[in-house]
Amino acid sequence: MNIEKLAKVLEALPKYRVKQAKEAIFKNLIPDWNKASFLPLALRQELNEKCPLDIKAEALVSKNKDSVKARITLEDGLLIESVLMRHKDGRNTVCVSSQVGCPLGCGFCATGLAGFKRNLTPMEIVEQVIFFARYLKRGGKKVTNVTFMGMGEPFLNYDNVLKACRIINSKDKLGIGARNISISTAGIIEGIEKFAKEGTQINLAISLHAPNNELRSRLMPINKRYHLERVLDAVDSYIKKTKRQVMFEYLLIKDVNDTDANAKDLARIMRNPLYYVNLILYNPTMGNSFRPSTTERVKKFKEILKKNKIVFSQRFRFGQDIKAACGQFAGEKK
Repeated sequence: MNIEKLAKVLEALPKYRVKQAKEAIFKNLIPDWNKASFLPLALRQELNEKCPLDIKAEALVSKNKDSVKARITLEDGLLIESVLMRHKDGRNTVCVSSQVGCPLGCGFCATGLAGFKRNLTPMEIVEQVIFFARYLKRGGKKVTNVTFMGMGEPFLNYDNVLKACRIINSKDKLGIGARNISISTAGIIEGIEKFAKEGTQINLAISLHAPNNELRSRLMPINKRYHLERVLDAVDSYIKKTKRQVMFEYLLIKDVNDTDANAKDLARIMRNPLYYVNLILYNPTMGNSFRPSTTERVKKFKEILKKNKIVFSQRFRFGQDIKAACGQFAGEKK
């Protein structure tokens, strides 16, 4: 899909034609300009040649149909991936990538194994949402939520990510509410500080995964540069400025970060009333020996958080049978 030249192709046409073309892409979700029968044939042919709408993707559907993973081939042949999560309450969340690969090298993540190739453009990010919007449309459903929790670190591609968010949120494009869009960062402080000044209702999430610097630095090398206290200070400043809740994602990894001591340490640093912990059972990935915490260990971990009056939830684990952990599907192609 490439609509970068759309404005150039349409510049000499009446404004209503421009509006029709944009509605065809973002509202009607057409996969081919020939479907836009309200446009002149010659224009459709030119648009198909210069601004193709096809998305080259392979998809895997989980056995219980609650998740779909897409591996998208970009124009330069590089691969990214995106996941659709279908919740029992009717929400349909698309988890998008912001980079090809990732430079952070987190020990639990398959994406880091592929290294970093480049940042995605705004439309390469939006394309992932459009792919699943088309998929859901066939069943009369819509994308309701978008999370930037796929391949890459969003705040290392800050400007393009924010441009993509505006397209996703815009009423005359995909029209997904800002409060239904979330950006997750491993703790890029400059990005958090900049995001606090945006005046947006888009949600901020922090990939935490460890309650102290020693363990977090082992799991996430970025912590050596942006250590935990600095990240929490930046989040506190964000909350002070925006008055908005911040979610902290915590993967539960067997015998790594799921001990009673880990839970007590987590409770100690999560006492801010606008902090919210999202516990996630680890999805095994290639390239490491990590495994998800046991049911008994998760239960005990949650009891400690509850005893300390920490606001938390446990995210249902999607798509283990379709390699839904970040980077697995794209990495498999290699």
